[in-house]
Amino acid sequence: MDNAIPYGKQNITDSDIEAVIAALKSDFLTQGPLVAQFEKEFAEYIGCKFAVAVANGTAALHLCALALNVKPGEKVITTPITFSASANCVRYCGGEVIFADIDKDSFLIDFDKVENLLKFDKEIKGIIPVDFAGNAVDLEKLRTLANQYGCWIIEDSCHSPGGYFTDSKGNKQHCGNGNFADLAIFSFHPVKHIATGEGGMITTNDAALYQRLLKLRTHGITKDPSLMTKNEGGWYMEMQELGYNYRIPDVLCALGLSQLQRAESGLEARKVIAKRYDVAFANTAIKTPKYKEGHAFHLYVIQVENRLGLYNYLKENNIYVQVHYIPVHTMPYYQNLGHKSGDFPIAEKYYENCLSIPMYPTLKEEEQNYVIEKIKEYIK
Repeated sequence: MDNAIPYGKQNITDSDIEAVIAALKSDFLTQGPLVAQFEKEFAEYIGCKFAVAVANGTAALHLCALALNVKPGEKVITTPITFSASANCVRYCGGEVIFADIDKDSFLIDFDKVENLLKFDKEIKGIIPVDFAGNAVDLEKLRTLANQYGCWIIEDSCHSPGGYFTDSKGNKQHCGNGNFADLAIFSFHPVKHIATGEGGMITTNDAALYQRLLKLRTHGITKDPSLMTKNEGGWYMEMQELGYNYRIPDVLCALGLSQLQRAESGLEARKVIAKRYDVAFANTAIKTPKYKEGHAFHLYVIQVENRLGLYNYLKENNIYVQVHYIPVHTMPYYQNLGHKSGDFPIAEKYYENCLSIPMYPTLKEEEQNYVIEKIKEYIK
């Protein structure tokens, strides 16, 4: 096939372009009405009370850690199979990252491992689970565990807008809806379900956390008269704590709003693509993901014996796959903090064999068939 096939790809339509042009022609290029509109419509889509749009998913994680008052030396649990930002947000605040190994089938953080850590370390203050690949963490179970040990939860939902798990009462609990996690975060990087180029969102049902996030996003400044110590006029504002410039501009929110209109259709397309892979790789040496209802299919991760060989073979045939993820605890930065290879054998075994193959809504059936053909060709 002549055209390269990437593992993930944004879909920019004429409607997206028109929305961005309209924003460029408006009076607001940075902070304008589209930011609030994007927050409102995204909150409605996810099913939460409040949403705060920010510069990117990493900024979202950092602001969450700040809002929950992570202090130097405090310990927070997360998974080693994630992008490093899930752990780094704790380090930005001077906290200590504690990793818990993953479940061998779901690739999600293993609750039994989490509980073992909580039992023996009373200094752990929070847990950051990751809805890896679009597979929703059962936050109802994790909330019960977190409450038992007095921990907060930040749900890293970057892979799972539209994803959900089914709770003990049979209800669908959508990722980021705030019913069990204190805060949740999303990313709008180009390969994600909703793309704004760079961008992120924090969701919550906690009004106090919401108000603090709004301040932290904008230098720690508020213009809300009800929150200020005094008011000297329409120009007056107060910097009440040390915050950051983690804002997202109107022009990117215009793109996000347009993309949001196609979120459900994009999710359905991902499910169709996943099903084709399932059928194609059944009864082969290729290990396909085990997933339950509610998976959002940001990634389709296979496991093979000779990962490097397959990676190179696909690249030679114009198919650009990816690895998600190099275990965070094996990165030099975290090894310098005392973590080492061998600490989390399930995560490390997963890493040796994992490969994310093309998964995006505009992947054509003939392109997918070509990917399947080349994978099978190499495996044989």
